[in-house]
Amino acid sequence: MSALAMGYDTAVIGGTMALDSFVRDFGVDQLSTAERDTTQANIVSTFQIGCMFGALLTFPIAEKWGRRMAIMVGAATFLVGGTLMTAAMGNMSMVIAGRAVAGLGIGCTSLTVPVYISETAPPSIRGRLVGIFEIASQGGGMLGFWINYATDRTIPVERRAQWIVPLGVQLIPGVLLFLGMLFFCPESPRWLAKQDNFEAAEKLLCKLRNLPADHPYMQHEMGEIREQVQLRSTNKMSKKQQFRKLFEKGTSNRVAIGVALMFLQSFTGVNIITYYAPRIFESLGIAGTSTKLFSTGLYGIFKTLGMITFTLVVIERVGRRKGLVLGAALGCIPMWYIGGYVLVADPVAVAGAGAVQQTGWGYLAMAAIYANAFIICATWQGIT
Repeated sequence: MSALAMGYDTAVIGGTMALDSFVRDFGVDQLSTAERDTTQANIVSTFQIGCMFGALLTFPIAEKWGRRMAIMVGAATFLVGGTLMTAAMGNMSMVIAGRAVAGLGIGCTSLTVPVYISETAPPSIRGRLVGIFEIASQGGGMLGFWINYATDRTIPVERRAQWIVPLGVQLIPGVLLFLGMLFFCPESPRWLAKQDNFEAAEKLLCKLRNLPADHPYMQHEMGEIREQVQLRSTNKMSKKQQFRKLFEKGTSNRVAIGVALMFLQSFTGVNIITYYAPRIFESLGIAGTSTKLFSTGLYGIFKTLGMITFTLVVIERVGRRKGLVLGAALGCIPMWYIGGYVLVADPVAVAGAGAVQQTGWGYLAMAAIYANAFIICATWQGIT
């Protein structure tokens, strides 16, 4: 549910901003091109800022009060943000504020849920479950793309429900996540062990594995947990020492590689296309709201297929390092073509002059966007 909410909220806003009812109710049609671009940038960027601070703030919560509580706090925060957006009724400030608050919640859950999965799942399926988390994220994004197309086709433009429904649907995974953690999901056994509550950790782990405490598998796993906790206690460092260690030789290299990978993954442009997909397809000469939203929905399908390919093929047969190299080499080719096509053909100016027939080169540019989405999701986005 966390991955679905993250993927959906990331993808849905671009299409919602393109809906004619949203443009009318929020006065976007009264803005100049520069003002419209600024407004859309604010809506997108506030979500990213919220995610950043949500990820930073959730760590002390997860360490002090547990993974379960951190996820519930994140889900509740996301629901507040989603409610603000859904209830905006023409107030753009509420949409922007809602995006920021929802970002806080998504930042919190997207950091804590993978940790919770890794700490509760058996080692044999741990990696697979994290892969499913990524597939669910892309699946949520695909749903966000297509629900805008569905509401555009089925709900009259005169009704506010055309933009309320896409924004309201994001509340469903948030509610399910909160209720699921509240009533069905236990605390992480490893977190309980870190609090020196080994008895509760063992009892909970036995329940999760459906095995008695004297079973060899249980004794082995509990032994590993005890060993890890004792090792951390023995090597416990102050905050100042931890900060200094980041810059020590060996550690600094790994930190730099991690930061560079995440930066370069975003720098591939896949996230920008996700946020601004309708505008990007418009810049390629695609006219009409429904056509732009349909093209955007196809983009979501290719992203999801790419992530499935990563989980089932790339991670098993290609490997991480080779996957990054191949992804970078192959992913840049479609982007070069798109840039060259826009530079030479200038499809926006052609459409403005009255031409409505898309050329074969234009369709190839659309195919290049889909190819890039598949390649990057099958390599960089999955690996990082």
